[in-house]
Amino acid sequence: MSTGALLRRATRGSTALRGGRVRRLTPYQVFGLLFWLVMTLAYWRVPPCCEAGQHAAAVARLRAGLTNTAATPYVLAQGALARLTGLSGWQLLRVCGPLNLVVLLTGLGRLVRVLTPRRWAPVLALAFLSVLWGTRPAWGGGSLALLPLTGSLGYPSAFALGLTLWAWSLTGARARDLRRVRYVGPSGLRSLSGYAALGLLYGAVALVDPVTGVGAAAGAVAFVAGWQRGWRGSVWGRWALTCAVAAAALAFGTHARVLPASPYEPYEPYGSYGSYDGSIGLDELIGLTGQCWLALLGVPALWLRARRAAGPGPRGSLELAARRDPLVLLFALECLVLVGGRLVGVLGLVLLAPQCALAVELAAQRPWPGWRRALGWAAAGGVCLGFLAAQAGAVVPRSVDPVGFVQPPRWPSYDWAARHIGPGEPVITDAYYAVRLLPGYGIDLTDGHDHRPRVRWLLLTRRERLPAEAVVVDWSRRTGEVLARLTRTRDASPVPLTTR
Repeated sequence: MSTGALLRRATRGSTALRGGRVRRLTPYQVFGLLFWLVMTLAYWRVPPCCEAGQHAAAVARLRAGLTNTAATPYVLAQGALARLTGLSGWQLLRVCGPLNLVVLLTGLGRLVRVLTPRRWAPVLALAFLSVLWGTRPAWGGGSLALLPLTGSLGYPSAFALGLTLWAWSLTGARARDLRRVRYVGPSGLRSLSGYAALGLLYGAVALVDPVTGVGAAAGAVAFVAGWQRGWRGSVWGRWALTCAVAAAALAFGTHARVLPASPYEPYEPYGSYGSYDGSIGLDELIGLTGQCWLALLGVPALWLRARRAAGPGPRGSLELAARRDPLVLLFALECLVLVGGRLVGVLGLVLLAPQCALAVELAAQRPWPGWRRALGWAAAGGVCLGFLAAQAGAVVPRSVDPVGFVQPPRWPSYDWAARHIGPGEPVITDAYYAVRLLPGYGIDLTDGHDHRPRVRWLLLTRRERLPAEAVVVDWSRRTGEVLARLTRTRDASPVPLTTR
């Protein structure tokens, strides 16, 4: 056979169309893009509320060059971006929301692909993680639930959750090690640099959001203990390197004051925002059941995974098999973190295991046996109930709401007051919304006993009397609050806030 018969020149023209492969979008890429568009618009629709003022305040202080307080790497990056672009703290929160959602969606898709090759499993996982929660609305970060995402998408907890999903997917890929690797070490294992980078990723999660970092560490233990086989010295050394790099990154961040004692410094004395560690009491922990009981529909899927891992052996081997499945281990360890540490911030990580297990189970090819059809109908009913009872208000605006869904909170804006108050100027106020939102404009807060001569602004509620030494500058038609300027700022006596 001649050489010319072996080497064929590529034919140009109509036959070339059949030679090239066109990469089609996966179902998760299509639905993930739609989810990103809808939730970005929903996030931009809802006005800032709750902790958004404190996050915007931290960015505003860094933008103004005030670096005397500790800040996480996430906030430091936001401050640097604000100085480069000139964006305010509020504007940067709006920009970071869609970016955090990209990290969340890509991390979830990668994690589910590590768990199973079924094409529709990531789509179902996204649906369950965003809707299959409970019948009582929840609010706060650290989850993919629709209603909380409309307010917390720009928070550090959302970014930390996305990094956690990426870290778990990389951990699972290395522990399972089913994919062919191009470059391996002398022992046939992956290179040390990948394990070191993985440890750096876990350290970054702990620095960005310590509560999520605790849950991420528990998940890493679950994936390594569930999938890693062939334990020997080189394997132990690689995972020890990951732990050492994560601990070193956390220690360096704490020593360099990257990890703050409280994310709300120096505004914590002016409002009760809860403890930074996210801990709650036992009664509040029991009360969370109304917010997440629908996710327990995935517990039977976890039980099925444990039975499959046990194989045809005796029933006593089920406990041993539970230690071989990472999702079963993940659910058990995250429950220990939630109950033992009473860290409500890991609730989203606790429910991720049954939600993903349910998605993997229902992504199986048909025909389904009877028990799987029953599980599918139960999951469909839970999705409908959870969406209508607690999550629909996130994507259905109030103007077109036909039945009165639970809507995200709509706090008032203080743009009308920030127009008159310069950045860094102190304001005397005890209004509920004002003490939580005014710092986001770069405005300092103080109380009526501040003796600084430069205190010249008052923000009074409709029930407070205007002092004689103050003149009205502006007022809010929505809340009835009044912004007044003190005319005698040299007086050292405190300014009382008296009611009518």
